[in-house]
Amino acid sequence: MPTILLIEDHHDISEMVGGYLERCDYVVDYASDGVTGLHLAVTEDFDAIILDLMLPGIDGIEVCRKLRQEAGRDTPLLMLTARDTLEDKVAGLDAGADDYLVKPFEIEELEARLRAMLRRAGGEMISESLRVADLTVDTGTLEVRRADRLLTVTPIGLKLLLTLMRSAPRIVNRRELERAVWDDIVPDSDALRSHLYTLRKAIDKPFPRPLLQTVPGVGYRLAEVDEH
Repeated sequence: MPTILLIEDHHDISEMVGGYLERCDYVVDYASDGVTGLHLAVTEDFDAIILDLMLPGIDGIEVCRKLRQEAGRDTPLLMLTARDTLEDKVAGLDAGADDYLVKPFEIEELEARLRAMLRRAGGEMISESLRVADLTVDTGTLEVRRADRLLTVTPIGLKLLLTLMRSAPRIVNRRELERAVWDDIVPDSDALRSHLYTLRKAIDKPFPRPLLQTVPGVGYRLAEVDEH
């Protein structure tokens, strides 16, 4: 049975989510503030974390950032947020969240997205080396490098990147990318845009030549600018 850490300060939401997950055969541990949640996330082993953005003590963004950058934990993390702006979603992804869900949400969707996140984390990948220009991905080690510089990419960003690299320089439409990441459980309309924005910041922003291209009305592709 998967073990889940639920960090949520609203008692009603915590009770609803925890009770539903327990009925679905998850083992759920609870924290009602950021400090306690971070302590549990660092000192215990969980299969996944559900983290509210707005928390007393330390907010969800800081919990996520400390968990990833200071503790070096890569536990799959689903962030809950009442903020429905692209900037807030991107902030959560930049901090290290693997996925997010906007409140109010349907509990069935949360559990489905949790299952998908656990499935992605537990999936085995055949080791191969992919290259587009000076960008490389080793699917065995999951290392992403550009110009021999090690880059940090979120798990969903990595899934998008692998899909684009395997298709390069072909254009991949929005539906193909959504299916590669979420199967048929697609979140709100900003989700793909948020993840692509974060991916672009990781693989293009530090470098003079962009590789991730948007083809208006068609889709996205990885290619050098001078390719047609």
